[in-house]
Amino acid sequence: MPKEKTPRQEMPRQAPEVRRHNFDEVALGYTLDMALAEAGRCLQCKKPGCVPGCPVQVRIPEFIGALRNQDFRTAAAFLKDKNNLPAICGRVCPQESQCEAVCVVGRKDKPVAIGRLERFVADWERQAGVQVPANAPATGKRVAVIGAGPAGLTCAADLARAGYQVTLFEALHAPGGVLMYGIPEFRLPKDIVQAEVDYVLKLGVELRLNSVIGKLGSVNELLGEGYEAIFLGTGAGLPMFMDIPGENLIGVLSANEFLTRNNLMRAYRFPEFDTPIKIGRRVAVVGAGNVAMDASRTALRLGAEEVHIVYRRSREEVPARAEEFENAEEEGVIFDFLTNPVEVLGDEHGGVRGLRVQRQQLGEPDASGRRRPVPIPGSEFEMPVDMVIMALGTRPNPMVFSHGAGLERNRHGTVVAIEETGRTRLERVWAGGDIVTGAATVISAMGAGKRAAADIDAYLRDGATGPWWVE
Repeated sequence: MPKEKTPRQEMPRQAPEVRRHNFDEVALGYTLDMALAEAGRCLQCKKPGCVPGCPVQVRIPEFIGALRNQDFRTAAAFLKDKNNLPAICGRVCPQESQCEAVCVVGRKDKPVAIGRLERFVADWERQAGVQVPANAPATGKRVAVIGAGPAGLTCAADLARAGYQVTLFEALHAPGGVLMYGIPEFRLPKDIVQAEVDYVLKLGVELRLNSVIGKLGSVNELLGEGYEAIFLGTGAGLPMFMDIPGENLIGVLSANEFLTRNNLMRAYRFPEFDTPIKIGRRVAVVGAGNVAMDASRTALRLGAEEVHIVYRRSREEVPARAEEFENAEEEGVIFDFLTNPVEVLGDEHGGVRGLRVQRQQLGEPDASGRRRPVPIPGSEFEMPVDMVIMALGTRPNPMVFSHGAGLERNRHGTVVAIEETGRTRLERVWAGGDIVTGAATVISAMGAGKRAAADIDAYLRDGATGPWWVE
């Protein structure tokens, strides 16, 4: 008889009726037996498709092979060779559309759960004790990295390992960027982020908090202070709104504001942390990306009786990860598809009493490839809500450009940079992550930080030969 195939190991999770009332991590992680069973599904391909499918080129077959042999220390070393933040990526990276999408096993079966195995190995290392590799000999050269989010942390770590003296500037009072302020505790615990940051600092990176570049200093001033290169990884933290009537009412806020107060200021642990957050009885979240899922699920946990996601397209066009969409639906979030807000309705006290929305139908595809929503005349109706959260995307904060003469932006407000290297129009200044692409994934920002670090190293080691910018 042919050997029976090992099925893909499903991740244990808290039950929906339990987890919607707490901020504990939803996904519970693999047991050892589950991790070994899943690792056993890997074919150890000679020409793996999964590695080029990863934005940071993790050595996937090698780390899974070591895991299968229960050599967890070696597995962690293979992971860390390319990825400085594996415990984070194992939790929030969209592997289903990247490495797992091109897994050879996935051609005839479900792909190997690469992200879940990454999480298992990273969690094992954190509990067993992280080993910090030796850096290359010191180059004597200084590099400034602005922004301690995924792009900045990755760039800083790679440069430190290459022998550079790296200073990491962060505007907020805690490092991590969107990892710390944007992603809820139940999806990415803060102690996981802090552990990954601590690893980067142990490589010799100097961290300066509460340092707003563009306010306390400028890009040009840093170049004049002895830094031979600068990497901008400040993300895209400026929220977008719809520009409809009533958006200035009390009770209308951006998902950024809502999640930052809840995550970075620990509002979810009130009264232990004295940062309460007011929540409505009936909450509408506008948008259907990962941030909208995070905001809606957070609102439920804070005590909202009813939470709606209002989305102008259909279920098939939802941009959020399928896993996060499923989790939100299981927890009781209500989805109002083909519905678009046209006005926020106010009460006599300046607060929110409702949302006027209009039904949509899908027309021809737009530039994104998704069918364009078209309003249906005469289909307007009111939704009774007392809080509206806008989760419509973000743009780079213009503050960093205020004293960065030579930085060019495009019509979307993002920095113009060469994708392969991160070089901007301003010589000796690189940029990567959301400040260049607009809001994107954690792993894509990390990939940009990694490419920029490699180019900074090549540029400084080669004595800056050749043209800076090539069209």
